[in-house]
Amino acid sequence: MYSPDRYLAVLRFATEKHLTQKFPGTDLPYLMHVVTVASEVIAHLPALKLGDPDLAVACALLHDTLEDTPATYDEVAGRFGRAVADGVDALTKRDVPDKMADSLQRIRLQPREIWIVKLADRIANMDAPPHYWTAEKKRAYRAEALVIADALGSAAPVLDARLRARVAAYPV
Repeated sequence: MYSPDRYLAVLRFATEKHLTQKFPGTDLPYLMHVVTVASEVIAHLPALKLGDPDLAVACALLHDTLEDTPATYDEVAGRFGRAVADGVDALTKRDVPDKMADSLQRIRLQPREIWIVKLADRIANMDAPPHYWTAEKKRAYRAEALVIADALGSAAPVLDARLRARVAAYPV
């Protein structure tokens, strides 16, 4: 299993970094999102049979810190190790022409635990879209979720099936 003490240390760091952020289109604290992603990972740990569950859980909680906060790679590596920092870095979108292709390519170079975090992230994001999204944006987001499932689903059939079910139910 994973370490509850490590979970709390990582959660505290994520809370500090995302403290004032809100989840887009809501009044909810952004932390709700990272905890939801971590809960997807934790809920499926018995079926996933991961070699390093702590890596998956830590990266789930931290997956947006480099992208959305002032946290740095070195800060994450110093607190939680290079494997976590590398995983979070791979999950971080870069400012390149095809962000998704770049992200998926970098994720696929990481251990299976990181693939699982990306699947869990998109599962969490397939809840109701922000009220201001157009129908076109919703269709594109849904299509992008299938690209993620196709690229990473082999890492976790249970999460692949869950993501595909969320895609099918996604309102457009």
